[in-house]
Amino acid sequence: MTEQVQGRRVALVTGAARRVGACIARRLHADGYDVALHARRSLDELGAVARELDAARPGSTHTLVADLDDAGAPQALVDGVLARFGRLDALVNNASTFHRTPVGSITLADWDGLFASNARAPLFLAQAAADALRTGRGAIVNIVDIYAERPLPGFSVYCMAKAALGAMTLALARELAPDVRVNGVAPGAVLWPENGDDYARRDELVARTPLARTGSPEDIAGAVAWLLHDAPFVTGQILRIDGGRSLAI
Repeated sequence: MTEQVQGRRVALVTGAARRVGACIARRLHADGYDVALHARRSLDELGAVARELDAARPGSTHTLVADLDDAGAPQALVDGVLARFGRLDALVNNASTFHRTPVGSITLADWDGLFASNARAPLFLAQAAADALRTGRGAIVNIVDIYAERPLPGFSVYCMAKAALGAMTLALARELAPDVRVNGVAPGAVLWPENGDDYARRDELVARTPLARTGSPEDIAGAVAWLLHDAPFVTGQILRIDGGRSLAI
């Protein structure tokens, strides 16, 4: 086991190779955490983020590759973090699968895949991490979605899975208290889906957002960082980081 630097906190971020997950990892690292970075397929990007952060503080990162659809992946990830760093203070359940499931075309594979990544894996990661988090009076942040409360047409299974993640956030906040705080962040329009090129709809969405702009990954990362280490009396909350978008849905 690698010797742990005294007092340095450790965070596990799933889906940390790209987009919002990479931004969260960078923010927590800048805040002094050692970071365990998980990815499933984006291995080149994962390595690049790890090298970037290690260059800033040598020995401060660890990469983990796993498919969260696999039943054994959550325990293996937590075991890998503890083997490398000897502790775990923060879990950020960011990894997610997102695709359309119009009613009439929904399959069992859609259901299983969307629930596996968005609800089942976060639950079993939290369960696997609970003892280590209790030891350090740590915290969990789940990345939910404003559409968990106000479903997006054509994406019913995704919205249902994120709603389950929201319910899990509240349930674990009660069950893991007082030693572990559990909260969520519900982003609005932050990064447009990479396969989404409906610019007219994007402009319409922005026009209906009270702050009249999309958010940034840094907005989400800042909320996660606040919940993890600057909000010691906050648990069981899901923060909407959406520029007011949920007011206009």
